[in-house]
Amino acid sequence: MSTSSLAIAVLLGGFLLMIILRFPIAYSVAIASVLCLRVQGQGLQTVCQQMIKGISSFSLMSVPFFITMGCLMGAGGISEKLIALANACVGWMRGGMAMVNIVASLFFGGISGSAAADTASLGSILIPMMVDQGYDADFSTAVTITSSCEGLLVPPSHNMVIYATTAGGISVGSLFLAGYVPGALLAVALMIGSYIISVKRNYPKGAPFTIKGFLKQLSISIWALAAIIIVIFGVVGGVFTATESAAIAVLYSLVVSVFVYRGLDWKGVWRVLDDCVDTLSIVLILISTSSVFANCLTLLHVPDLAANLITGVSSNPIVIALLLNVILLFLGCIMDMAPIILIATPILLPVATSIGLDPIQFGIMIILNCGIGLLTPPVGSVLFIGSAVAKLPMEKVVKATLPFYFCMIACLLLITFIPGISMLLPTIFS
Repeated sequence: MSTSSLAIAVLLGGFLLMIILRFPIAYSVAIASVLCLRVQGQGLQTVCQQMIKGISSFSLMSVPFFITMGCLMGAGGISEKLIALANACVGWMRGGMAMVNIVASLFFGGISGSAAADTASLGSILIPMMVDQGYDADFSTAVTITSSCEGLLVPPSHNMVIYATTAGGISVGSLFLAGYVPGALLAVALMIGSYIISVKRNYPKGAPFTIKGFLKQLSISIWALAAIIIVIFGVVGGVFTATESAAIAVLYSLVVSVFVYRGLDWKGVWRVLDDCVDTLSIVLILISTSSVFANCLTLLHVPDLAANLITGVSSNPIVIALLLNVILLFLGCIMDMAPIILIATPILLPVATSIGLDPIQFGIMIILNCGIGLLTPPVGSVLFIGSAVAKLPMEKVVKATLPFYFCMIACLLLITFIPGISMLLPTIFS
């Protein structure tokens, strides 16, 4: 066996073995990379150099700001406002509280950018509320965890920034725009699924829709929704970069949370910032160690080998696109979202572009695939959070989620084979 083949076996085999043994993902990536470099006879200074290089990016500076913004807004009392706004919009429908859950997740996800934060924050309010109104607990939890994935697609999403940087400088603004239609499509699909189940189970309707009630709730929630406007219009309009817009959004979120909604005092702000540091340390360690892993993949020409392997299965673009989704869905079952983006993008993006997929469209595909992975055992973090919030066995939640998996897979296939869903807004505003 050649040195290159042995190094590839050590890198990928060691990584998979440590994942199976439930090593922390950052340790798995780092140890596999170090062993690979040693097999090739390279010095360990390469590890330090690549780790520093991995996080020395101006674009990546927006990630800490977006996470901080989401933490501040999530703890600042906006959840109740967004739930009330969603109720004013769709609460009148059959299964109204399920629809409220889905629309509230769309609003909240656009602020937090995190499915886990969405599930923990909105779920702790909406799941008990739905149960009190006659909804089954497992159905309520399934709606909550699946709708939380809308926030991954609706900007500002720090995972989009990570993908844009990993993919080689894709426009963050274009990627943000690309997420809106898929995010809305996912919400509609989940609402259709919820409506069918609600009719079969005769779940209740909410209060009738009124313009007055909608405008009242909109006026209350506009302060929270304005944070999204600052980021999106600032970036897309070229007023400032993604990093600058994220920094401004943090200051705005602080003012709204403390002085407008009064959901936080200054002691609460420090507690939120402490939580942010914990989250940021995990994210930045993953980015830095994954940079070493990606460098090893590049040096060993693994992306080229993977491309040849996948295209060797079939030359049909439809088959290859389906195979890419299957690979990403499998990775989602065993890994968390950020490592998949950091590790799989350099390998699979060349294959995707070779069959005509735009890098922006493929980015949306990766993010939705990873979102589905967050809901699937054994590593589905959002599934575990939802089960914990609802105090239900994971198996019961998975069973109730099965119809919604079909809704999400249908959306994924539409995004894969209809480029206009992802590319409509970037094309219009380019």
